Amino acid sequence: MLTCPTCKELLVRKNSKLGFFWVCPLCKGRAMALGVVKKRVPKRMVNILWQRARADRHGDGKTCPACRRQMTEVPIVSGQRTEYLDVCSGCHFIWFDPHEFESLPKSAEAMVLETQPISDKGKEALALARLETVKKMQIDQEAHETSPESWIDVAGAYMGIPIEYNSMPLKHRPIVTCLLAGVIAIVSLATFLNLESAVKNWGLIPAEFGRHLGLTFVTSFFLHGGLIHLLGNVYYLITFGDNSEDVLGKGRYLLLIAAASLAGDIAHVISDPGSTIPCVGASGGISGVMAYYCLRFPKASMDFVVFFHWICLPVGVMFALWVALQIIEFMMQPAGIAGVAVFAHLGGAAVGVLFWLWDRYSLSTTN
Repeated sequence: MLTCPTCKELLVRKNSKLGFFWVCPLCKGRAMALGVVKKRVPKRMVNILWQRARADRHGDGKTCPACRRQMTEVPIVSGQRTEYLDVCSGCHFIWFDPHEFESLPKSAEAMVLETQPISDKGKEALALARLETVKKMQIDQEAHETSPESWIDVAGAYMGIPIEYNSMPLKHRPIVTCLLAGVIAIVSLATFLNLESAVKNWGLIPAEFGRHLGLTFVTSFFLHGGLIHLLGNVYYLITFGDNSEDVLGKGRYLLLIAAASLAGDIAHVISDPGSTIPCVGASGGISGVMAYYCLRFPKASMDFVVFFHWICLPVGVMFALWVALQIIEFMMQPAGIAGVAVFAHLGGAAVGVLFWLWDRYSLSTTN
């Protein structure tokens, strides 16, 4: 839960035409994400405010209501007054004391950041921050810096679901991703009427992988062991698939999913060729999409709620933790503690890494 840095009271979530923000019921201060503030204040001015906060040449500010780290107090001049805004460079929150947000100008000409002598170290840090912003705009086409703005995202995060943060703007509609997610959902829901029979007949069994002329390599992709299994896979497919499809194109994106799913199935069969337990789920293909996404969009992040605190992890860190989790689950399987198709996940992820390398090679040869 978010806490007021002044009164230590729990903040109350509010909705407005700008989006989500949190208000202290006592002092009326508010916490807002950078993406929401940009809807009210010119983006250029917010970017400069963010660069100054990243340079960290100003004094320490209040405690961040989300991550509890020390915020940076950045002075701005608005009319005849100087306001001191507290900016958290970790979770991209800005804290506004009462009436500070209302006093912000709506035009770029009306707001001038306070100019003070900058030390050599501060100039260097500011230049690096500006360079990072420019590179981000060029490479990622102005990735949006927004934190969850809908109650669905917030509710999902508190249920343990990671929320995509700093997602890349899409140039095309993710038609393939949506269609594939819809087909998976329809087929899986239909089989829930007689799940045991469907899994037994059409799931991938390593000891009998040639059943139905090998079609179980395909049919097992669309089957799931339960509603939670289905919802999780569909969610991750949509989360990581839309941007991957956008940059790969429909053909190469489908090739990625098919190759990752096949590689995952083969890895699963090789890992335990005598097993008679059916394996179902789209996890192998989705693992390939996730691996590609995490490597292709390193600036993206995922929001998690841990013990009522928001944590924002770069997708590269999240991917490394996911690989470590697969290894731990593999080590626990001989003791009968886990039952996840680890090699199907890792086999699919390996294909995602190969597609990323192929992507890099293609870009380098065309430049």
